[in-house]
Amino acid sequence: MADSHWLDEFPGAIIMTDLEGKILYLNKKAAGVYEKEGGFKLIGQNLYSCHQEGSRTKIKKIMESKKPNIYTIEKNGVKKLIYQTVWTTDGEIRGLMELSLEIPFDLPHLIRG
Repeated sequence: MADSHWLDEFPGAIIMTDLEGKILYLNKKAAGVYEKEGGFKLIGQNLYSCHQEGSRTKIKKIMESKKPNIYTIEKNGVKKLIYQTVWTTDGEIRGLMELSLEIPFDLPHLIRG
């Protein structure tokens, strides 16, 4: 079985929090993305204190509804897919997970039958 250290090297940014919003994990990409805010020093900080009220409300809605929040953004000439959802262990919600992937502007959309 593969170990979980591959997450550290994954080319997308991964952030995981506990139920109260405390940041538990950042992979190397996420630490780099948030380097100006402290990078790995963000571990142990509360995610809610890093966001405006509108974002805090969305995060709480994800936790309550257990439905992901999925969207794309463009910042500094880079387009990203953002996927925010709860993460679970043995079916029990443990917190929030955000995956951020850089994607091309001309991303193909394939329909398979």
